[in-house]
Amino acid sequence: MPKTAELTAARKGSLPGVLELLTHAVESVGGAERPGQVAMADAVGRAIRTGEHLAVQAGTGTGKSLAYLVPAIRHAVEKGTTVVVSTATIALQRQLVDRDLPRLAKALKKPLGREPTFAILKGRRNYLCLHRLDTGAPEEPEDQGLFDPFAVSRMGKEVKRLHEWSSDTETGDRDELVPGVSDQAWRQVSVSARECLGVSRCPIGTDCFAERARAEAGRADVVVTNHALLAIDALQGYQVLPEHDVVVIDEAHELVDRVTSVATAELTSAMVSTAGRRCGKLIDADVADRLMEASDGLALVLDDLPSGRMDSLPQALKGALPAVRDAAHTCLSALGSDRKDDGADEATARKLARTLLEEVHDTAVRLLEAFDEDQAHRPDVVWLSGDPYSSNPRPPALHVAPLSVAGLLRERVFGQTTTVLTSATLALGGTFDTLARQWGLPPSQAAERKPDPGTATEKAAPSDKETVRWTGLDVGSPFDHRKNGILYMAKHLPTPGRDGLAERTLDEIAELIEAAGGRTLGLFSSMRAAKQATEELRDRVKHPILCQGDDSTSLLVRKFSEDPRTCLFGTLSLWQGVDVPGPALQLVLVDRLPFPRPDDPVSSARQRAVEARGGNGFLTVAATHAALLLAQGVGRLHRSTSDRGVVAILDSRLANARYGGFLRASLPPFWPTTDPEVARAALRRLDAAAPA
Repeated sequence: MPKTAELTAARKGSLPGVLELLTHAVESVGGAERPGQVAMADAVGRAIRTGEHLAVQAGTGTGKSLAYLVPAIRHAVEKGTTVVVSTATIALQRQLVDRDLPRLAKALKKPLGREPTFAILKGRRNYLCLHRLDTGAPEEPEDQGLFDPFAVSRMGKEVKRLHEWSSDTETGDRDELVPGVSDQAWRQVSVSARECLGVSRCPIGTDCFAERARAEAGRADVVVTNHALLAIDALQGYQVLPEHDVVVIDEAHELVDRVTSVATAELTSAMVSTAGRRCGKLIDADVADRLMEASDGLALVLDDLPSGRMDSLPQALKGALPAVRDAAHTCLSALGSDRKDDGADEATARKLARTLLEEVHDTAVRLLEAFDEDQAHRPDVVWLSGDPYSSNPRPPALHVAPLSVAGLLRERVFGQTTTVLTSATLALGGTFDTLARQWGLPPSQAAERKPDPGTATEKAAPSDKETVRWTGLDVGSPFDHRKNGILYMAKHLPTPGRDGLAERTLDEIAELIEAAGGRTLGLFSSMRAAKQATEELRDRVKHPILCQGDDSTSLLVRKFSEDPRTCLFGTLSLWQGVDVPGPALQLVLVDRLPFPRPDDPVSSARQRAVEARGGNGFLTVAATHAALLLAQGVGRLHRSTSDRGVVAILDSRLANARYGGFLRASLPPFWPTTDPEVARAALRRLDAAAPA
């Protein structure tokens, strides 16, 4: 049904309210309403009506997906519009599209008068390009696995498999290809949005998988996407997502990092030389040769520079970067605009050349401009990566990233659409303001704005003194953390150093694992620490220890969940990616507080920028990062209402340092102790009570 017809139908009879629909939906899927879920659904519905943004912290088990989907669907059906739901992970996207939305659509069909529709939309690079499949990728030797014949052979087999798959797939979606293929192989059959010829010029445009997905999304009530595409839609000058007036950002604790990643640019000598080769056959050879010479000059300079953050522009780059910028600009001028008499092959070659030339030119300009302001007012941070002496050497690359994405989010997301942000971890240090500052939202104490009683809408009239209005809401958790969980802070252990895990820390881990009878998830700050603990403890404890990297993470997690006596040690992806309810997991170990590395270029530059403006850089940047990740990590313990156990933080700074109170206030309200015997005794009781 066209959306105008839907709108007319909705106006003939008012739709049931949000809470009535929620009750119907929960009963239909065989669940039970939870107070937090009801409070969240009511708040989301109110935010959509008033246009005031909402941040909701909803603990695991609240049922937050239904709590935001029900009011979102109701709004889409009533107004004949589209609501966008953005997630950070593929796992949540699949949960929404494969499970939650199909069940909810069937459940709400009768009370809404029709079955709501939904679609998933990803970036163009995620879809097979039939034109690229026909014409083949441009020859670029540096993309062919260097000179490794096995890598080239493997990629050839993968590309052949992709050609065969293209005849079977109905969506062209990379995620539907199982098993998957390498990024190198996928690049041979896909294009970015900037490389695409467009429907009107592409000879296979009418059959384009990406365009088909966009068209389907434009007709849907709910479009599920990811934070990266949401950022691209905000950053680019053209529309990527369908028209929408409400966006729900789930896993909102990841938003700043994902937007920062999208807004980060890279420049290598290989990119410059590839751009020169792409335009070499389309423009005068002498002009293209200038770009190749600039590439060689950049390579020589980068090889001699040390890796790390750049606080000032090195003298050598003062000549190399302008040479790249000017040569790329000259090539772009010589290339000119698209020509009407270009055939498909010529148009493709010209588009690919222009895309990379613009990227090279714009990045060189941005790198040079990054050093124009003083430390306190610079918009970007620049660093050089690449270590030729590592086991996996990579050529040096210049990177430039925004110091803050607050302005972008405030103007291009909150300034355009009503936004709901939700996650199990948003209130850091007991307040939403910590993350709100990173999102570009004002302090929550902002005065409440009343709607005009003379209008027919609950949304307030625009004002010249317009400020972004938002509300923070913590709907709690169905888990009784204080009754079912202990936070053990190892106050007596030495402060973690740079020389690996101390012997006393290893002893503490061994004693806790033995008391728990296995059942342990070890979250380590580095892969080096995880491997050290695994190697040294496998001979000291009687329970099996799996370590991330021994096999695929998904397989390791499955083995861990199936054998309660097994322990699993690992690093970053395990802090947020493990969902193991029941007695297989009763002890979560954290070796040290997860502060960002001191040499991390972005976080260290952000910290310095805050300090240059007179703020507390450590608390604003490093402690906030640690609080967010720590809260995610300890959240692995309780995945169902019957779960019980101990979170053991083996970093004494949580108990002893002044900032420890901020970190503790960011965690669930476990029962706290610094007595190791209290923790071990609780674990022994849990082990004894667990099923055999």
